[in-house]
Amino acid sequence: MESLRIGVPSKGRLAELAAELLKDAGLHFRRQDRSLFARCKELPIDITFLRTEDIPVLCAEGAIDMGITGSDLIAEANVELRRRLDLGVGQCKLSICVPDDSPISEPKQLNGKRVATSFPTNTANYLKQHSALAHLVTLSGSVEVMIALGVADAIVDLVETGSTLAANRLRILTDIGHYETVLVQNHDQRMPETADRVVRRLEGVVIARAYSLLEYNVPRERLAEAESITPGFRSPTVSALEDPGWCAVRAMVKRSEVIQIMERLEALGASAILETQIQNCRL
Repeated sequence: MESLRIGVPSKGRLAELAAELLKDAGLHFRRQDRSLFARCKELPIDITFLRTEDIPVLCAEGAIDMGITGSDLIAEANVELRRRLDLGVGQCKLSICVPDDSPISEPKQLNGKRVATSFPTNTANYLKQHSALAHLVTLSGSVEVMIALGVADAIVDLVETGSTLAANRLRILTDIGHYETVLVQNHDQRMPETADRVVRRLEGVVIARAYSLLEYNVPRERLAEAESITPGFRSPTVSALEDPGWCAVRAMVKRSEVIQIMERLEALGASAILETQIQNCRL
């Protein structure tokens, strides 16, 4: 039977995130003994375990139909893929970094300098835009120590918290781009109905992780103000209480804003404010 082939990272933190997302979306599979393939139980889907950096190229070449990988790797591979869904995890930025005491203050000053990076394509394209022709030292793995080793005058690397830069006495000169984990599909678009089902299932999980369901009671005379604080995904659900002067409200709110919203509702006179996490949804 024909199957949709989805490539996922074979190891590392991104592999764990991808597996969790797929399983939360009802796409259950079991990888045995570090096998390269696994079959989903519910749908005609084969999971292929690959190096994260190989997924963009293999998807573009048709070895797999869809893939979960970093948008930074797609840009580095310079391939044409259909970006189906941002997965809300793995956010990072690609930055040019120099020593804390470096006199370099703008990208064009890197002209003629040595730059160590695992992203030569992105780096070269960005520096070209700023009239800088640098000698690129292409490496795999950590590049933060290359300045201390005398290999480079600057580095271009992914930055999440910045703690590694501080430990190596580096500062960010500028950001080249912002990236995250994405679901992509090649332009052959085999088994489009199955592919769309995968997208919708994952979309439900991604939205559910970004929102919470907030429930509260509020005086009816303050309802309009409360609705302006919690407008919901499209609109809040409002129900009458036995006390005609009060009503109950249910609305989806961004999880990152829940605490602030609860404080605003409490100041408004709302009570019995409850947060419920959403496991999955269809909107």
